[in-house]
Amino acid sequence: MKVTSKGQVTIPQHVRDDLDIRPAEDEVEFVKTRNGAWIIRKALGQKRKPSRFARLRGTATVRMSTDEIMSLTRG
Repeated sequence: MKVTSKGQVTIPQHVRDDLDIRPAEDEVEFVKTRNGAWIIRKALGQKRKPSRFARLRGTATVRMSTDEIMSLTRG
């Protein structure tokens, strides 16, 4: 991959997926090993906001049967 004039590179999608790195939410760090190799990893200790889907999870409070719900949704 190419490095921009600002020293930036794009982390490939498959690497971001594997490391669970999300844009504008996560940070990465570069760690040099004893043998001189560099490792990129997700920075530890980050608090992530729940996704918009996770925020919708919960327990239903309406006490309706499946048939009652189906009749409401189907009119």
